[in-house]
Amino acid sequence: MNPRIDENRSHPRLPDLLAAYHLVNQAEKGTAVATVAALPAVYRAEAEDPAAAFAADTVLLATPPGGDEPVGCVVLKATREGRAPEIKRLWVMPEARRKGLAKALMAEALRRAAASGAPAVRLTVWSWRDEPLALYRGLGFATVDPWDDRPDLLCLEKPLDAVERLSPEAVRAHAADGLAALLVDAVDGGASVGFPAPLDPAEAAAWWAGVADEAQAGVREVWAARGPDGRLTGVVTLVRVGAANGGHRGEIARLLVHRSARGRGLGYRLLATAEAHAAATGLTLLVLDTQTDSPAERLYRGAGWTAAGTIPDFAADPSGVLRPTTLYYKRLG
Repeated sequence: MNPRIDENRSHPRLPDLLAAYHLVNQAEKGTAVATVAALPAVYRAEAEDPAAAFAADTVLLATPPGGDEPVGCVVLKATREGRAPEIKRLWVMPEARRKGLAKALMAEALRRAAASGAPAVRLTVWSWRDEPLALYRGLGFATVDPWDDRPDLLCLEKPLDAVERLSPEAVRAHAADGLAALLVDAVDGGASVGFPAPLDPAEAAAWWAGVADEAQAGVREVWAARGPDGRLTGVVTLVRVGAANGGHRGEIARLLVHRSARGRGLGYRLLATAEAHAAATGLTLLVLDTQTDSPAERLYRGAGWTAAGTIPDFAADPSGVLRPTTLYYKRLG
């Protein structure tokens, strides 16, 4: 079971979450106050009327599995004056911590920032806040020159890989370089994606050329992530079922993230992009298969996919050893 992330700046629980955040924050800064009414005006306004305070921003709420109300929040500020969007007010109530809620909130905020086309996202954190700082570092945030000069306040930024849909022509153009490199890297890393190791780059390029033909025929759609330097860092494809009784169904195939780009939530964003497109174009069910106990399983489970069953000795891994495969599905809408 995974936490539920909702967007709602008017939720009746949000004022309490923001009040708790600001009261603790003031105490940590050595300027403790006892009530919301005693907070500095800008913070008091957020706690008293968050819908107005964040009218232009995205407010996300986290509800734990089986829970009835949110116990965490985060705000993704709207882009202003050409600056990168900023993440603020990440907060999870103490009794609900260490259950993945903060990470889930950050993953969704980063996904939305990337979907908006932002090249980067930024945030500030007090230097003594060890746990949030460790979370941000783990997500790929790095310290940058400060835009806020308050003592002990760290300014962090994270470049975002832009996710874009590739036309059949673009798939052909990248088949022999970026796309082939992603497939070769996956096989070299031990991923069971249909090829023994070592994979010849020419064979990988030929496979992607076939994908371009499928894209041209409307059978398969392709999305790729491009890093700040323009290099392809990840890819995912959506295959549409050709059977007359399966037009409601699609398959997620070849979700690949280069090993140098992992740990940044990119796989989740690629998957979410394909899922959103599938739902928007009328599909109501998605399926996929992946090697049992592989890192990919954690991604799919975390993204709300359900395991349907495991088949032993389903496919050989790159070294030739037969491995079990787990089938997954996800209902859309």
